[in-house]
Amino acid sequence: MGPRLLLLFIVGDILGAGVYAVTGQMAGLVGGLVWVPFVLAFIVAALTAMSYLELVTKYPQAAGAALYTHKAFGIHFVTFLVAFAVVCSGITSASTSANVLAQNLTGGLVVNGWLDEAPGTGVIMVTAMAFMVLLALINLRGVGESVKFNVVLTLVEMTALAIVIAVGFWAMAQGEGDVSQVFTFRDAGDKGMFMAITLATSIAFFAMVGFEDSVNMVEETRDPERIFPRVMLTGLGIAVLIYVLVAVAVVSVLTPGELDSINESEGRALLDVVSKGAPDFPIDRVFPFLAVFAVANTALINMLMASRLLYGLARQDVLPRVLGKVSPGSRAPWVGILFSTVLALGLLWYVARQSDSPVVTNLSTTTALLLLAVFTVVNVACLVLRRDPDGGFFRSPGPTPALAAVLSVALIVIPWGEREAIVYEVAAGLLGIGLVLWVITWLVNRGGRAKKTGFRDIEHLEDRD
Repeated sequence: MGPRLLLLFIVGDILGAGVYAVTGQMAGLVGGLVWVPFVLAFIVAALTAMSYLELVTKYPQAAGAALYTHKAFGIHFVTFLVAFAVVCSGITSASTSANVLAQNLTGGLVVNGWLDEAPGTGVIMVTAMAFMVLLALINLRGVGESVKFNVVLTLVEMTALAIVIAVGFWAMAQGEGDVSQVFTFRDAGDKGMFMAITLATSIAFFAMVGFEDSVNMVEETRDPERIFPRVMLTGLGIAVLIYVLVAVAVVSVLTPGELDSINESEGRALLDVVSKGAPDFPIDRVFPFLAVFAVANTALINMLMASRLLYGLARQDVLPRVLGKVSPGSRAPWVGILFSTVLALGLLWYVARQSDSPVVTNLSTTTALLLLAVFTVVNVACLVLRRDPDGGFFRSPGPTPALAAVLSVALIVIPWGEREAIVYEVAAGLLGIGLVLWVITWLVNRGGRAKKTGFRDIEHLEDRD
């Protein structure tokens, strides 16, 4: 790939379900300052991206965070925890996308008059679960991600967000928008500005993830030493610019009261903006289906990644070997696909049955929490691995990894008491399932019926191609 195709790939990897999932809740937390958490999340992501760039150019294999953790610390259990946390983040992210997809799909049916009223939580849950089953069937047939197809999906994603931005600026041009709201903070939950913005930033981080997958394209890039770091950071910059413009559009179109309550819309928040900002145009009838198309790809890639990581962990004798079984025809890791799908279905059911708890918000927050923990480890690993004299072609400036690690920990710890308890229940439950499987595998291996656990071929652990 050249720089243009690589840039589209990276932007497409970052854009997706995130901005649809979290904008509503962020606006409910900080009012008109909804753009600030996006900028702060971008700073943390950009600093962490530089650590990834330093490590991937030093160890250009596909195992990502698991490889860097194993190279830095050499502790198999820690490597497993990082790898399984990435698996869990893929499942929670895909579940978030499935729920956002269901909300926009049903919202589109209502806007077009094909449904009389917005369906309840139960219908949304069933729709999201049906979509997860469809993803499993697609993955069972064998899925190869095409860069050119990714370009098409990226253009669709950017088109949908461009509509939101255009509606906001159209409203301002017609004198119906209030741009002064962009600098107005409203503390709907009496949290105070610092805590509200910190909590919103930890949520906004969900919209910035995806860049870490892009490092696996370094070996498919022409002249990577020259273009990869620049293009990757440019891609992050483009993503945050789009997010900030979306935030300005949201703030301009909606009234202060609507901003305080927009978190109730969850994944339909941007559809509400389009419907109100351009009532004389049929844009709102098309937008929800563009959003469906955009978030579907995010879910597909996340579930593909999760099943392949489960396969890799099983092949390393870190999880039960049955998870490493592949279909004779498509060569798809069918047990890993079924296992990850069952986890996702259980997750959707469990979170949805908490009637007082917003599904999209909690799933996206869980994803961000898991990945912030992974990124903390990766940043520390970057510092440790600097002792290796064989460097790559990129080095993050000075103490950048240390700063990124501190900021990641801060986003985990500071808003700890402000998150819903279910966020920690889900994260601990998923990691607990992995831990039980790891212990079972360890006991079996200890009995001499399998080779010793040891990540023998870790560079291929997270091969997603």
